[in-house]
Amino acid sequence: MGQGKPHIEFAALNMDEGWEVPPGYPDNIRQKVLTSDLDEEKKTGSRTRFLRLDPGAFTTEAFVHDHWEEVYIVSGEMIVDGAPFVAPTYACRPPGAYHGPFKTDAGCLLYEFHYYD
Repeated sequence: MGQGKPHIEFAALNMDEGWEVPPGYPDNIRQKVLTSDLDEEKKTGSRTRFLRLDPGAFTTEAFVHDHWEEVYIVSGEMIVDGAPFVAPTYACRPPGAYHGPFKTDAGCLLYEFHYYD
């Protein structure tokens, strides 16, 4: 079994640094991983991250993964399959749930938690 996530006691976040494009995403969608011991090969662990979509960002295909995903729209708006959602909005998706494609005209900031049972 892995080390697990670290104990972090209220660490200040620099929301201007530490962003990266997740694999398979367009350049105008970036993540800031807060903690992760998610192992998609072994199907264990969890990940907590922010996902930022710049104004005009979009994806062209639906996503599906084998772990749970909880998403909270912190700010902005997101259009999912043509339906608009504005902050504050929450979604909880079980493994195997197809979701997307996504688009945002104004941009948005998401807080996400991914985990295996």
